[in-house]
Amino acid sequence: MSLACEWLGKARNDLRAAKILLEEGLFDESAFHAQQAAEKALKALLVAHRVEPPRTHNIARLLSLLEPKVDVSWAYEEDLPALTYYAVEIRYPAPPIMREEALEALETARRAVEWAENQLSRLGVNC
Repeated sequence: MSLACEWLGKARNDLRAAKILLEEGLFDESAFHAQQAAEKALKALLVAHRVEPPRTHNIARLLSLLEPKVDVSWAYEEDLPALTYYAVEIRYPAPPIMREEALEALETARRAVEWAENQLSRLGVNC
């Protein structure tokens, strides 16, 4: 299995975890895993483009590295970089995430994973 597929597998697992946690009413945790899913999907695509993914949770930074390789405009229209908040800040005492916010994070992450899968497929990487 390629490293890109390993990253994508991790992204899919985080997406699944986010869904389960949302259903269980664990909204902070769901949003965290949604962010992780999007982050890992982007890192899968970076690896497929032979770019070493940096050790960062910053979605905007990952998108900036992908921008020379693929059109990432959809990600800004969907406000994908906003998921970065859930990577760190939400793990510490803060106002809780409400269900609708967690659901929106999950849907945004789902679109990111789906987009990455499509981009990988175009590169001939089928996971």
